[in-house]
Amino acid sequence: MVGKKILVLDENESSRKFLSSLLRQKQFEVFDASSSKEALIIAWRDEPDLILFDPVLSDIQDGEFIQKLRQNLRTANTPIIALTSDPGPARKAACLDAGVDEYLIKSSGTLHTLDEIFNRIFSAENSTAVVSNEAEAREKGLLIVFLSAKGGTGTSSLCANLAMNIKTHQPEVSVVVADLVLPIGSIGQIVGYTGNLNLASISELPPSQTNADYIRQNLPEPELWKFQLLAGSPDPQHGNNLKGDRIEQIVDVLRASYDFIILDIGRSLSRISLPLIQQADLIALIVSTDQSTIHLTKTVWEYLQSQGVEDQSIYAILNRAVGLEGLTKTEAEGIIGIPIKTMIPYMGSNFTLANNLNQPITTKYPKDTASIVLKEAAENMVKLARRQRAR
Repeated sequence: MVGKKILVLDENESSRKFLSSLLRQKQFEVFDASSSKEALIIAWRDEPDLILFDPVLSDIQDGEFIQKLRQNLRTANTPIIALTSDPGPARKAACLDAGVDEYLIKSSGTLHTLDEIFNRIFSAENSTAVVSNEAEAREKGLLIVFLSAKGGTGTSSLCANLAMNIKTHQPEVSVVVADLVLPIGSIGQIVGYTGNLNLASISELPPSQTNADYIRQNLPEPELWKFQLLAGSPDPQHGNNLKGDRIEQIVDVLRASYDFIILDIGRSLSRISLPLIQQADLIALIVSTDQSTIHLTKTVWEYLQSQGVEDQSIYAILNRAVGLEGLTKTEAEGIIGIPIKTMIPYMGSNFTLANNLNQPITTKYPKDTASIVLKEAAENMVKLARRQRAR
């Protein structure tokens, strides 16, 4: 147990200092916080081995604090112990329902009970195999793949805008977008990135160099977009330099480094992209309303089914923003054979203008119906991806 990291959250200063001092004497590494906001920052930054907190909080409800910890991949499985002077059954039930591992009442025997819990938790950890590989050292981030059957459906624009909304809705999570459209990517142009770091240039580096630290420190975060970006190849020449056998390893590093990994595959369904689609927690299947696209989408969906992809992992989006005419939602669902989860309304020239200005739609047109739909879709996709992961 020596060296294990414990986060102590208690708004009562004397109680917090007493408990922190006691734990340090037992050779734990201790972080202490006087508010839930401070505690969340420490938890997601330093990833303690255990969180010990008094659920009597003034800046947030106890259940909400626990849920924030449980919903973040960095603390989803961290043991959480509530230690309080409140014996009320309502608070205890709320904490246990939200996901604490233990609920203890402060008393003369509490310290002995804590020692027993520490021994049980940390002994169980020590009995498991030691994981040395960086990509296996934490639970992999949620993988969301954007896919279309035909070009011109607005897949890359929706990918960038929904990724931005995921980050906006949950600022505490880390989000990366990787443009895997071949041979030329398009998200770089949409978000205004003109740098030299891209999928092809990274694939040419030694695998040992493209580790989590390198990725997190070097990938750009385009202004206004909030996520980090691994851009696609800027031109065919760079595309030809792409080492396809490196893509899975690069994606594995991304999954070990971020909470959400958003891949834009576009219409590039191939032997390279298929394994990534099969691994995805959620597949955003983008459809426009013209007959040819919808029938091609049906063909792609039937192929994915033959490769073991389940319909529960599909989040179909009908993008009417790229054109007003075409089939209805009901007609599209009847042809493809899966429900349409979200419809992006027609935006006229606004859709193109936002892209040309390198601005997210929700930033450029915050009151537009499409902005509201994008926000709701981002929330729904996160919920579904997490539900798929839990299955």
